[in-house]
Amino acid sequence: MFFKTLLFSFVLLSCNNTATNSNPTTSVSTSTLRNPYPDVKNIPLPAGFERLQTDSSSFSFWLRSINLKEDKTVHLYNGAEKKNQQAQYAVLNISVGNKDLQQCADAVMRLRAEYLFEQKRFKEIVFSDNDKTPYEFTEPFTRNHFDDYLQLVFRKCGSASLSTQLKSVNNLQDIQPGDVFIRGGFPGHAVIVTDVAVNKEGKKIFMLAQSYMPAQEIHILKSPFNAELLPWYDVTENENIITPEYVFKKNELKRW
Repeated sequence: MFFKTLLFSFVLLSCNNTATNSNPTTSVSTSTLRNPYPDVKNIPLPAGFERLQTDSSSFSFWLRSINLKEDKTVHLYNGAEKKNQQAQYAVLNISVGNKDLQQCADAVMRLRAEYLFEQKRFKEIVFSDNDKTPYEFTEPFTRNHFDDYLQLVFRKCGSASLSTQLKSVNNLQDIQPGDVFIRGGFPGHAVIVTDVAVNKEGKKIFMLAQSYMPAQEIHILKSPFNAELLPWYDVTENENIITPEYVFKKNELKRW
């Protein structure tokens, strides 16, 4: 019942790409436990499941290799604690910046761009705005220039534009790490699939990560209605994908 109350308290909130100057009131964190896992791939699996095999150069492999912070508290861009500290299972060791820019779709774009930057696939780092104007990462291919480029992308692009850039996945059973549940809009929301596992019967489970608004650290989401799978989500025939702070439809799954 706790998570049902939590869900309905937050489901009416959405994420958009409008930077604000808000400095929201924060509460003392209830996420006092330390995270014992060094990275995503070390988060335990339910009995009988194995992670999907991936190539070491793939986006899937990279997502699993992201380091996790020891502190499970989610902080906002301004260093304050997020008011709701019940949604996250762990926090990714990825910068949120110091401006209210890296919200939901922005976090998804950062992860994709960080992967391509690390792979030196610079020409593939491109995102489009709502007018389909492309923003390409150009020389110099330095870290400072890359960070400046991302700030521009976060200002110009959002869930609506990213939704049109991605391709629909017609069957939830085909879910892969790196896929994105996204509802483009003003506001909209987006979460990224960070891992997928399967058992001998072919049953799949998946893990999700998000940022939100105001801009905040990217965090692995808990699965609200299945404590045994925490933080894994079942692939089922249900129409809704229910996360602690948003509800997606299963046909809103997309891929790069």
